[in-house]
Amino acid sequence: MDLRQLRFFAEIARFSNFTRAAEELHVAQPAVSTAIRKLEEELELVLFNRQDRKVSLTAEGEILLEHARRILGDLKAAGQEMADLRGLGKGEVRVGVPPMMSAYFFPTIICAFAKRYPHLHLAVSGEGAASILKMIIQGELDMGVIAGGHAPDSLEVRHILREEVVMCIPPDHPFTARSAVSLEEFARQPLIMFKEGYYQREMLFEEMKESGMTPEVVFETNLYTMVKSLVKKGLGISTLLRMVVEDDAELRAVSFDPPLYLDLMLAWKKGAYLSRANRAFVDFLMEQVRGYGAASEGGGRTTTD
Repeated sequence: MDLRQLRFFAEIARFSNFTRAAEELHVAQPAVSTAIRKLEEELELVLFNRQDRKVSLTAEGEILLEHARRILGDLKAAGQEMADLRGLGKGEVRVGVPPMMSAYFFPTIICAFAKRYPHLHLAVSGEGAASILKMIIQGELDMGVIAGGHAPDSLEVRHILREEVVMCIPPDHPFTARSAVSLEEFARQPLIMFKEGYYQREMLFEEMKESGMTPEVVFETNLYTMVKSLVKKGLGISTLLRMVVEDDAELRAVSFDPPLYLDLMLAWKKGAYLSRANRAFVDFLMEQVRGYGAASEGGGRTTTD
């Protein structure tokens, strides 16, 4: 068993597909298949269930994957630490950012970071908060922006932003005449919602469930741009962050009564080695959000100190 085989094995487990793993590794697919076959022969174990083009891990494969992730993670950390000894001349930061934040808050951050650290590469993945959390824990991301006030004990977190969650409605909707609307009234409307796994949806549905409400969901998507378009066309109403709704002249933002807020945090695996590039990004982001909070004072959004 060697590192090359473990890398191939981990990527196949990640994508559940030999061809997709080969593309990610920039290796011919037959070479990947051969390496895994030899690994299974060496271990005298079957690591994957092969069903057409889709593959899944066997129980033995699941156990090996735990070891492979730890070994490959340690190898990456060693490389980062050695690179750090040479100074902050180059490096990569892999960060996950929810779609709305990547479109409305992070472009300025990314551009400013690139200007200050032109030799560092910032690789941004746009994912839902639940997916980002999973990718951090599995070592696929160095860090990411997650939602909610209760992060797992396995993560280090820094609070970066509190943003109001508002109703997103068209200009001719009756709610536009109101300064705030109850969650109960909202639940009785035809709703366009994010799919399961998005924290904003889970937060609202938990509130509704506790109050015995049954929402009328007419459409689900994981694309906030589609949410906006369907609201404009009158299919229903939805919820988005205030910064997103107020940026669009064809939509109106109405607060909930009482108001709802979404806490956003930068998170990384507790105890994991943070390269100098990663530490530079953490420090830079905290510096930027402090400035954002000062610029937004009085607008209902707050950041960490």
